[in-house]
Amino acid sequence: MVSIGGFLFGLSQLIFLAVVIQCVRGGEKAAAKPWDGAEGLEWTVPSPAPHHTFSTPPKVD
Repeated sequence: MVSIGGFLFGLSQLIFLAVVIQCVRGGEKAAAKPWDGAEGLEWTVPSPAPHHTFSTPPKVD
């Protein structure tokens, strides 16, 4: 049983490395608004947000 657990642990490490490599290599870029109905204040600025995003503080209802 210990050997099976060791092999499963090793397999999980290989899967982890595969995911890390895939992330580092890059993937498809996400759209600016990937969700329908994303109307919050955080969706009104580009990503990454500039240092001084708004010249005056926005009014939040």
